[in-house]
Amino acid sequence: MATGNGSAAQAKSHGQRLADSRFMDITARVGLCARGVIYVLVGALAVQIGFGNKGGQQAERSGAVGTIGEQPFGRVLLWALVVGLAAMALWRLSEAAFGPAGSDSGKWTVRLGFLGLAVFYAVISIAVVQTVLVGGSSGSRSSNQTSKEYTARVLTWPGGRVLVGAVGAVLIIVGVVMAVRAAMRKFEKNLQTDRMSERTRRIVASLGIIGGVACGAVAAVAGLFILLAAVKFDPNRAKGLDETLRSFADTPAGPVLLIAAAVGLVLFGLYSFCEARWRTAAEHPDPPEP
Repeated sequence: MATGNGSAAQAKSHGQRLADSRFMDITARVGLCARGVIYVLVGALAVQIGFGNKGGQQAERSGAVGTIGEQPFGRVLLWALVVGLAAMALWRLSEAAFGPAGSDSGKWTVRLGFLGLAVFYAVISIAVVQTVLVGGSSGSRSSNQTSKEYTARVLTWPGGRVLVGAVGAVLIIVGVVMAVRAAMRKFEKNLQTDRMSERTRRIVASLGIIGGVACGAVAAVAGLFILLAAVKFDPNRAKGLDETLRSFADTPAGPVLLIAAAVGLVLFGLYSFCEARWRTAAEHPDPPEP
């Protein structure tokens, strides 16, 4: 029994060492850069919609991927994005398994959140690979259509209505928590602020606050639509990112709110680059071998 416990402890020690390694630190930074690219492009496309350019691409990941693919060396850039998104998924999976870098443990709720993010970025990475390989047919598929189809399918399962409602509720909670934590500047604990000038620190803080609140608000609204789909037993209530952003224009504030949300997503993308540059890495020595 003692041998089994020793083996488990040793495996945990090796896993924690991997999570705190230089390799995983680089992986995290590459992933954050990929996240930044996605949010900057999605936000920029949404700004165009807000200003009346409705004939352009959709303000979602498929539109962002299409924009990248249209650039010189587009396929090379897309493969680079795949690597970045896969790195993001691997980093979050490491945090789900071993906790955040530099810590010996993490709350199970936090780790579950990291696992969800790992799956999220893995799915996006696979979708981009499909877009490159099939020449864009999967990239042209709207996330709004996909969301409705998946919601309709799950609603037919036993207990599917409860499951869809739970997903919507969790997304609302995640969005609210993200917005609150951004407003309280909790993200700064993940940054090496002591290595920034005072001006740089103010800029990064502004990007994190505004971008985090905007991203949280969009996530919460998307969750609300999913929850309504469960309550009304109507999959058409579910909306993808593009349709969720467009819904902001249907409020009394009109396109102003949509533009504000879109600019916020761009700022969150820029903050992602800052986090990649100044993220706090584990700087403690490896534990001695048992």
